[in-house]
Amino acid sequence: MSGQSSSSRRDSDAFGGADSFEVLKVPPFHYLHVLDTNANTVSVIIGPRTVTCLEHQKVVFGPAKMVIIPPRHFVVVENPIMRKADPKDPLDVEIDKYGQYKLRHGDQEVRLEQDPFPLFPGERIVGRIEPLQVVEENCALRLRAKRDFKDRYAVDARTGQLIGGGLLRRAGDEWLFKGLATYIPQAEAEVVHTVKATILRPNQALKVRAKEDCVDHEGHKRKIGEEWLVRREGAYLPDVNEILVEVITATTLEEDTALHLRAIRNFRDAKGVDRTIGDRYMLTREDFSEYCPDVNEFITSVVKVTVLNNCQWCVIANPVGEDGTTNQLGVRRLIKGPAKFFLRPGESLDSQVQDVIVLSADEAILVRARESFNDGSRTRQPGDKFFVYGPREYWPPLEAEIVRYNIKAFVAIEPLNLYLFQPQLVVLAGGALLFLIMFYEQPVAQIRTAKRQALLSKNRQSTSQAGDA
Repeated sequence: MSGQSSSSRRDSDAFGGADSFEVLKVPPFHYLHVLDTNANTVSVIIGPRTVTCLEHQKVVFGPAKMVIIPPRHFVVVENPIMRKADPKDPLDVEIDKYGQYKLRHGDQEVRLEQDPFPLFPGERIVGRIEPLQVVEENCALRLRAKRDFKDRYAVDARTGQLIGGGLLRRAGDEWLFKGLATYIPQAEAEVVHTVKATILRPNQALKVRAKEDCVDHEGHKRKIGEEWLVRREGAYLPDVNEILVEVITATTLEEDTALHLRAIRNFRDAKGVDRTIGDRYMLTREDFSEYCPDVNEFITSVVKVTVLNNCQWCVIANPVGEDGTTNQLGVRRLIKGPAKFFLRPGESLDSQVQDVIVLSADEAILVRARESFNDGSRTRQPGDKFFVYGPREYWPPLEAEIVRYNIKAFVAIEPLNLYLFQPQLVVLAGGALLFLIMFYEQPVAQIRTAKRQALLSKNRQSTSQAGDA
């Protein structure tokens, strides 16, 4: 401000008379702008120098300090001067036919560390002198081209060396400047944002989606919208055409857990098996100790092992067939303990794990046949009802269902091992009472030995003679 005001005072004195002139001393590393009122052009004078302003000359700016850029700093200049090829003199610039400096109007230029330089008429500093940005390791700057240009700082990804002659960038192109390195800004490119690497720990994977057709870090061609997993441990820096979807943590498979999975598209799984869309399959610890599902499959459920001791049983509905993949719909399978198994995809327990039915000598159960089967003694037809007597362990077959539990004997003569079930009282001639033992299967009670069977026959004969009398 003081330099400009003193110049104004000098100007007023210099043009006060017809023969007046002014002598100005320009210090080192200073400059000023002098207007030629005859040609209506402005020239730049660089110090150290003594300038005599004639009658038709007028100082319009300065003396002012030259722009000094420290090491590892930069500045952006708007409407930069058009320089000649490899100029040694800072004033060796292009001039039009009128003697005016030629500027690249509306353009910008990034200037780095160099000798002090003046600002030509029309040039303007945008912002302030700033230090160059150091991009940290495992970070990158996402850059976008504002117009077509040749990237002078493009690096060959294979060799890590600068590409000779630069790399042509089209307007709208985006690329990454990866650290650890110093970013040198270019007027033709802008910084979109900073990208930080995702750290993948052991047993983790990163799901990535292609934003455009591209080539991934392993050299595989990817189509737009395609997803894949990055399983490499450590820092992963996504490319400009990659979108980070999520970090997936592997599921640990214990001895008592298994995974049910479903394929969402055709692919080859981690075991090398070709899967078709919709396929359901199971993985256990025998396959993998830890498993991270692929993008072409998803985990439908985590199942626990079913354990049966030697006194337990269960029924599996829709069991998987011998091919190991297809469910037998409508089929039921009885599993007796001891056993340990995982329910496969599509299978379910028809009921909870059941304990074997233990019948004492004075107990029975009533059973109904649901379909034709042979129980070992005779063929049962659908709808038949029959008793199962103790003492014994009873494993209900698939073809039958239990109607009543815990039927106690009406008469229990333990010394004779004689037990009578469900008697009916009948009035005979003469008012005598007779217990008739009614069974669905047998008209007599359950007898354990031949001797007691004979005793029961004898009692029947006595009862018959009394009736005849």
